[in-house]
Amino acid sequence: MDEEFVRDLFASEGPVQLRRLFGGKGIYLDGLIVAVMFGDQLLLKGDDQTGPLFEAAGSRRWTYQRPGKASVTMPYYDLPSEAYDDPDAMAVWARRAWEAAMRAAQAKSGKRRPKPPR
Repeated sequence: MDEEFVRDLFASEGPVQLRRLFGGKGIYLDGLIVAVMFGDQLLLKGDDQTGPLFEAAGSRRWTYQRPGKASVTMPYYDLPSEAYDDPDAMAVWARRAWEAAMRAAQAKSGKRRPKPPR
């Protein structure tokens, strides 16, 4: 999957930036990571709200096995197959990924504790 194709997929949400990440590419929208790409595999950001929607569409959650370690499950899901050819469907999934990224960023910023004075 080439970068131009990925940019076209996300065109409904605005311009995306692709950056190297974990041997693949991170796909960022408005500074938030909304997807990752490894070769021809595109995985969209999900969370507790969108995960059931991805699963209902037949998507699987990304899990990888580290040598000698337990498997790790990440909050990313396969892009539902209909979204590759249907811009309207892709717009819905891209929006859901962006919303999940927004919720993750808000939760992360809310967990930060002030550093104690030195």
